[in-house]
Amino acid sequence: MSGELLLLDLGKSGYFETWELQRKLHQLRVTGKISDTLIFVEHNHVYTLGKNARRENLIASDEYLKSRNIEVYETDRGGDITYHGPGQLVGYPIFNLKKHKESISWFVNSVEEVLIQALKNFGIEADRIKGLTGVWVGNKKIAAIGMRVSKWVTMHGFALNVTTDLSYYLGIIPCGIMDKGITRMVDLNPEVNMDAVKRAILEKFVKVFKFKVVKPLKSVKEILVET
Repeated sequence: MSGELLLLDLGKSGYFETWELQRKLHQLRVTGKISDTLIFVEHNHVYTLGKNARRENLIASDEYLKSRNIEVYETDRGGDITYHGPGQLVGYPIFNLKKHKESISWFVNSVEEVLIQALKNFGIEADRIKGLTGVWVGNKKIAAIGMRVSKWVTMHGFALNVTTDLSYYLGIIPCGIMDKGITRMVDLNPEVNMDAVKRAILEKFVKVFKFKVVKPLKSVKEILVET
């Protein structure tokens, strides 16, 4: 068993502000001042490039970025380029793998399993594609994954398209993959809503990572003040 999971639902929050929060929580988890923490958030329109991203996969012009109010950030996560925006559930697990299993591949596989199981709750059959990260419905990616692990504590995470406006993917080559598509939950099950998806994802995190208790936090201050 993995003990307590703290849940912090930020609602809508800017990418940079949330990245800064992740860094603070990462350090607190490294020093053992907080338990494993899962952040839920919807970002404003933003393209993020991972450490190994190729800049040419950002095909949007400066005029396109400005006209659609899209920010661009180079980050310290793994992976290539992706999009975040309203209608997409982004989850950031700040987990100490020493309390689970000291394996990055196991962790990524476990997060994929969380998403696959959660999607089944909505009648959506998703799977992995060998050699590629993320979760797929056929040849279309429904959830992207990009992680960073330092001192065996994780940060960054997954992005699940729920009701995302997929037109924003036209400004990039998603994850640097040219021969695959992008999809979203609402096109596969019109009844989905964000609150139900959050509940399903949380349920599967508890199941897959074997947490004993979930403690929802009311605000960022609650977790920072307690430490």
